[in-house]
Amino acid sequence: MFSGLLIVLLPLVLGYLIPVRSAAVLGWINRGVSASIYLILLLMGISLAGLPDLGNQLSRMGGQALTLFSVISLFNLAALWWLSRRLRLDLGERQVVEGAPTSKLAAMAGSLALVGVVVAGLVLGLLLVGRWGATPFQLAEHLAEWVLYLLLALIGCQLRNSGMPLKQILLNRHGLYIALTLATSSLLGGLAAAPLLDLEWNEGLAMASGFGWYSLSGILIGEHLGPALGGVAFFNDLTRELLAFVLIPLVMRRYAPLAIGYGGATSMDFTLPVIQQHGGVRCVPIAVVSGFLLSLLSPPLILFLVSL
Repeated sequence: MFSGLLIVLLPLVLGYLIPVRSAAVLGWINRGVSASIYLILLLMGISLAGLPDLGNQLSRMGGQALTLFSVISLFNLAALWWLSRRLRLDLGERQVVEGAPTSKLAAMAGSLALVGVVVAGLVLGLLLVGRWGATPFQLAEHLAEWVLYLLLALIGCQLRNSGMPLKQILLNRHGLYIALTLATSSLLGGLAAAPLLDLEWNEGLAMASGFGWYSLSGILIGEHLGPALGGVAFFNDLTRELLAFVLIPLVMRRYAPLAIGYGGATSMDFTLPVIQQHGGVRCVPIAVVSGFLLSLLSPPLILFLVSL
């Protein structure tokens, strides 16, 4: 267990230790993160193509992902609604932020593209299986691990150079409360969903510990519990992001903690523009802190739970 934690946390920590002052280099790092995510998802699709009885496996994955997503979301929404009633955020006047998505469809387009990348990998894997047998799937799994380590290092570098000192992150109580509420309710949801999915309790908790970080949860769960459950974890976390794009504009003005928190780890990157668009600049530090803390918690928690 500890060696697995070290392997995952080491690139994240090493990346965090690297200061970057050049805007051009930061731009390359951001593009590297995006490219790594797309490559991981392509390799995940290739790995899924190697599942025996693929049609039935995909059908089962869809049902499991829907069950997991529904149960966890029920717990998340109830807990974040409760927090919203007690944690009042003054958003000030609504502001239009230049460059942010202006429609839910525009915001969701990037997430839908990720599904397309997985499907493309699946098709590619099916085309390769006739020529090389199981070899492409084994190579895809190993390569995906190394790309994940690169992604973690780049994300660590992003966190270090986000412009927000670690002290400010740890002292932001609103972001801390939202992150703790989302994490706790997700774990309770995973525990409740485990018997419905015929999983052990720790496996249900691990499946719920991605907190929206689909590229990480898909690979780590797939490595330890098999590619089918890795696919379930991926689609569960990706569906969270898609629903967040719909929820944020609807509930931001009345239930800001719910709108900020439901996106989980993505509130510091993918859903941040939508949060900023509908909540204003005062929401940005809170969203970044919440997403930052969940991103730090997810990798060690998944590895700890699958090792039990």
